[in-house]
Amino acid sequence: MSWFGLATIDRYLVRRFATGIFGAFLICSLLIYMIDMVELLRLSGKYGAVKLYHLAWLALLRLPAYTEFLVGFAVQVGSIGALLMLSRKSELTIMRASGMSVWRFLRPAMLVALLIGVVSTAIYNPMAAWARTEGEQFYAELFGRETNLLGSDNKQSWLRQDGLDGQSVIGAAAAADRGLKLTTVTAFVYDRAGRFVERVDARAGNLKEGYWELDGVWVTRPGEEPQAYGSYLLSTYLSPERVADALGSVYAVSFWELPALIEVAEKAALSTTRLALQYEALLARPLLCVAMVLLAATVSLKSFRSGGIQTMVVSGMVGGFGFFLLAEVSRQLGSAGLAPVWAAVWLPICLAILVSLTVLMHQEDG
Repeated sequence: MSWFGLATIDRYLVRRFATGIFGAFLICSLLIYMIDMVELLRLSGKYGAVKLYHLAWLALLRLPAYTEFLVGFAVQVGSIGALLMLSRKSELTIMRASGMSVWRFLRPAMLVALLIGVVSTAIYNPMAAWARTEGEQFYAELFGRETNLLGSDNKQSWLRQDGLDGQSVIGAAAAADRGLKLTTVTAFVYDRAGRFVERVDARAGNLKEGYWELDGVWVTRPGEEPQAYGSYLLSTYLSPERVADALGSVYAVSFWELPALIEVAEKAALSTTRLALQYEALLARPLLCVAMVLLAATVSLKSFRSGGIQTMVVSGMVGGFGFFLLAEVSRQLGSAGLAPVWAAVWLPICLAILVSLTVLMHQEDG
């Protein structure tokens, strides 16, 4: 007895399932990295040559934010692969013959899935949020285009604001630190009468108390030559909470920062639906991983000799995609305010678990 009291068979099953899940995750990550590198190479050729190692580093920074959403899928695929390998070598048959029930040899798999979900939420998500922020800034420095590299859910990349000097419209290629730090900034400034005064282009900007501090600035005024400034102050009445709500991305906020940000947004009378949905989704990720193991088991316990394995595996994959589609529809209902946030996140997972348990009990106990 070792490994926190796990029996030998349990340790063997833990290794099998962990290998299958991490293998599926690494293969998916490698494919995503290669596809992203191809896209970055295309952008480099279109908008200006960029050194290859810069592109490789940028793709690596982007990778955690992309692959974070694949954790549940990797658990399902890896569990299917592990169970099929056990069945192919007749190890499942031997376990059954020794008196082990399906619940007994699925217990190590669910333990692995639960731990993966916890690590994904508590450690991998903060790392992905940090890497996303760094990647957005690096992307803006390399290409300088007004494009969010990770397809942020922000539908408006420009922000209208008012200040002591009048109104202005400000936009940026990338926003970090919940919108408080901008890269490749463009602002159109108007006076109190609404007349256009100047255009401001800056390398970077930081929100201070009552103003934006812009660095590396070019100012263009009607009928005048552009003028360069080391720094430029643009007045604003915007609070950090309103900037974060307008320019910040919910996926750029780590799990540990979300509760405080939700509290601040509530005090500022801002909508917290997106933040609450993200927080509930991260809280539910360990249970989601367990649900994926149970879903995988419903299509992977059949003996190889009985045939029809391909059909069952395809059915399992279709069922997995169907679940993720249902979860996304439920999430959109919650985002639109048509369902409570907790229900939008937790009910699809609970439904998947109940359906999987029903199918397994029918298969095992008749």
